[in-house]
Order: sequence, then structure tokens, then C-alpha cells
Amino acid sequence: MMLDRFLPRVDFDSYEDFYANYRVSVPENFNFGFDVVDVLGRETPDKTALVWCDDASRERTVSFAGMSEWSNRMASAFSGLGVRKGDAVMLILKRRAEYWPAVLALHKIGAVAIPATNQLKKKDLVYRFRAANVKMLVSVNEESIRRELTEAFAEYPLGLKLLCDGPFPADSRELAAEGWLDLAALTERASPAFERPQGELAAGNDDPMLLYFTSGTTGMPKMVSHTFTYPLGHILTAKYWQNCSDGGLHFTVAETGWAKASWGKLYGQWLAGSAVMVYDFDKFNAANLLSVMAKYGVTTFCAPPTMYRYMIKEDLSKYDLSKLRYAVVAGEPLNPEIYERFLEGTGLELREGYGQTEMTCAVATYPWMKPKPGSMGRPSPGYHLSILDEAARPCEANEEGEIAIRTSESKPIGLFGGYYHDDERTASVWKDGLYRTGDTAWMDEDGYIWFVGRSDDIIKSSGYRIGPFEVESALLEHPAVLECAITGVPDPERGEVVKATIVLAKGFAESPELVKTLQDHVKTITAPYKYPRVVEFVKELPKTISGKIRRVEIRG
Repeated sequence: MMLDRFLPRVDFDSYEDFYANYRVSVPENFNFGFDVVDVLGRETPDKTALVWCDDASRERTVSFAGMSEWSNRMASAFSGLGVRKGDAVMLILKRRAEYWPAVLALHKIGAVAIPATNQLKKKDLVYRFRAANVKMLVSVNEESIRRELTEAFAEYPLGLKLLCDGPFPADSRELAAEGWLDLAALTERASPAFERPQGELAAGNDDPMLLYFTSGTTGMPKMVSHTFTYPLGHILTAKYWQNCSDGGLHFTVAETGWAKASWGKLYGQWLAGSAVMVYDFDKFNAANLLSVMAKYGVTTFCAPPTMYRYMIKEDLSKYDLSKLRYAVVAGEPLNPEIYERFLEGTGLELREGYGQTEMTCAVATYPWMKPKPGSMGRPSPGYHLSILDEAARPCEANEEGEIAIRTSESKPIGLFGGYYHDDERTASVWKDGLYRTGDTAWMDEDGYIWFVGRSDDIIKSSGYRIGPFEVESALLEHPAVLECAITGVPDPERGEVVKATIVLAKGFAESPELVKTLQDHVKTITAPYKYPRVVEFVKELPKTISGKIRRVEIRG
């Protein structure tokens, strides 16, 4: 088993045993492409690595031998274009199957992969091109994306740009005239063999492998840099939180431009021996998603709470989910009602996890633990996590503070090395051996951690500190509320008061009577002082390109 090469011990008896004794052996010059994918391609050539489908009824299954060769061909093609160790290459590939061999090819070369979402506009693209000194781009061949890229190239001329989705369409002459190259044609012509670079050409464990631009709710995006050991950090994520198993099929709902794709669609899953399910869609539809899960026999599943909220509105009994044995949730805190409804429909307990783009799974409800709906769980092994007050002192049980990770004695595998080319920003969150996450939480008497919100999102009203999630969670239990965001608005008497910005569910219309009903509902679910004194109904909530609610925009 692949995990035996990196874990002296794989199985544990309890959370306490797991936290105390989990260890990862990190080889010198570890490269996921060569040391995991190519090894699996040789030792288990016919084993399934990737199962891909889309809404056009196309489907594709790729073995590990196939993935090894496909990534070698891309590595040969990219090298032939002049891509070398340390070069930055942006990938805008949505959920296309080509993303996997492309990112592996860059790992094998020792280049720096920059996964990016297709929702970026010209300004976003130019900023990222310049900040990371991008040398090459690989993009899906869609007119809306090409239009934004063309405008961006006017300010940042890029010599190497490849289009994915097979052979060029009828306008290939025009695309070629614009400098676009055909990824499929280049890959088909390239050598299926790619020798591992040696000496100075080989990437080391501390070299940058991935760059993620965090979407952020304020300021320009940060460049999170992960090194070549980062994949090993996701053994925690896949094997022990998502409970991926050898021969299983894991499905994480995420577009490849988000760090969540690295959490659930590549590294840890293949290390655990599980195949990866990829459903390539543009518009989320809960019924379609459930049909895919049933058709392909997904065994483990991960999605954000918002998607579960839509899934439980479907008749789950219509879908054969008999092979689904484990489900987890991340991205935002879990509402207890979603937990209960999903449990009723599937018999599965949803288990939360927590992390950031800057890290791997730092907190989770692991298999040995009883879930507490709304709690993220307990700290992962290797993460020396504390809840600190404003003076950096450990908080008492049930006292709110900032989540911080102590790295003075040891640094967790998978925790970022700093913000790329930005020592000042790195120092602002990481000093004296302490990484401050900017997330607020509290720990109960059992050691379970409960998320409150981003430090900037805490509402201070009449001396009370109110976290957005606790009020949002209460509102979401009412059938009239589809989505909501809680923010603070200035008030001359109370400093701030709670405001609810609400997207209504179908069949409900805004009215003064509904406002009163929702306010009274919150008072019955949580402490009355937390109820929203201001209520606004909107068609949709402003969100970042990674799908997080932009409370800063609502406050503005």
C-alpha cells in the first residue's frame, strides 16, 4: 500500500492515540509525480485513478498507468516549449480531465503551478500575471474566458499560451494567429517518457510547487506558496478525515482553481489508494449531482454546507447511495438542521473539517470522535493549535479568541512557507513562532473547537461579541431562508446592531410580517440579544470568486 512508504504506522485506536503517534516520513527530494503517480503506474497499472463525466454525457476513466504516461507527455511538451524548474505556469482548466496530467507535468519539471478559476476578469488576471511573473498559461477553450485573457494580454504580453479541449475548432487559424497553441496536439506528439531531472534541475523539498491566490474579503489577493512536501500533508485530509480507502471512489465538489481541489481531488486520495471522481459542470444542480453519485458508486463525499442544503431538499430515497459510506463538510460552519436532515436521509453523520488555503486539515471530526453538529472537531496531529486572546494568552474553555498555530518547535507538513515574495505580509501573520489565522473560535470542555468567524466579522453590540455564524445558523433553520449573511451596522446607542441580509426560498415574499417572524425565530433559537434588528432581502449575496460571502461588501 502506498501509505506504508510514508507512514510508519497507519492504523490508530483512538483520537488520543492518533494525535500522539501519527508521523509522516518525508523522503529527500520528494516529488508527487514521480514518487506516487509513476510508482502506482508501474505497480498497479490498471487501477483507476480518475473517473470523469460531464453534463453532455461524456465520460472517461483513466488508470494510473494512463495518468503516468499522460503527465509524461505533457511534461515533455511543456519542456519543449522552454518551461523549466521554478517557472510559473497558470492553469485555468475548470474541471477538465486535462488538469490532472497538466499539474503533475509541472510537478515533474519542478515548475510552479498556479491553479486559477475561470471567473477571473481582466484586472484579476493582470494582477496575477505580474505578481507571480507568469511564463505560460494553459486555459480551457471558451470564448468568454478567451475574451478576458485577450484584454489582459494587452497589458501583460504572454508568449506561451495553450488551449485545452481537443483540436482547435473552425476558427483555428484565427486562434493560431493570436498565438494560441493546441494542448491536445502538442501532447499527442510529445514523448511518453520523461526523465526525472537531476542535480540543480531537480526540485527540492523546500522549493515552491504551488501558488494559490487567496480570494480574501479585503485587499488584493495574497499568494500562498506551498512546497513539494505539501501533498504529504493531505494524508491527514484524505485518509483520516474524509476516510478514503483503497479501491474507493472519492468525490469532492470543487473547481480546480480553488485550493479545495488539492484537498479533495488529487494528493491525499491517491496516496490512500482511492480513485477521484470528477463531475464537470458549470451550474450546480443538486439532482444532477446526486444522480452522478449514484451512477458511479461514490464511496466518500465532501462538499460545502450550501450544497448539502440543496441536496436535502431533494427526495434522497430516489437515488441509490448504497455505496456512500462517509460524508464530510467544510468551507463554512455546518448548520445543525442540515446535519439532522442528511442523517435522516442517508444514515450518515456529517463530519466537519477546518483549514485554510495556507494549510491542510488543521481541525476535524475524525472517525474515533462523536460529531457535535456545528463544531469543527479537534486539532489534527502535528498542528499545535491554541485559541488566543488579544494579548496572545491561551483562552479558557468557552472563551472566544483567535485560532493560532505554534510552529516554534515543529511545523506541520503542509503548512505554507509564507506569502510568495511578500515578507512584510508574512511577518504580519507569522511571528515569534506563531501563525495567526485571523479566524475566531472557542474550545469547549471536551476539546472540540467551534468556529465564530473571521476576526474582522465579529459584531460588537452593547458590550456583546456576536459571531455571524451563530445568527446565520438560527436563520437557516427557518424554511423561508435559503441563504443569509450577518453583518454589523453602526448604531449610536449600541455601537453596532446585527443586520441580516437574506435570500428567500421559493414560495416566500418579503413583508414586514416576515421580518417580525424571522426576528422572533432567532430569539427562540439563540440568545435574544443576537437577533437581527435590521433585515434586508436580496436576490443574491455578494461572494468572492471562491464562493465565500463578501461581508465587507455588504457592510459597505
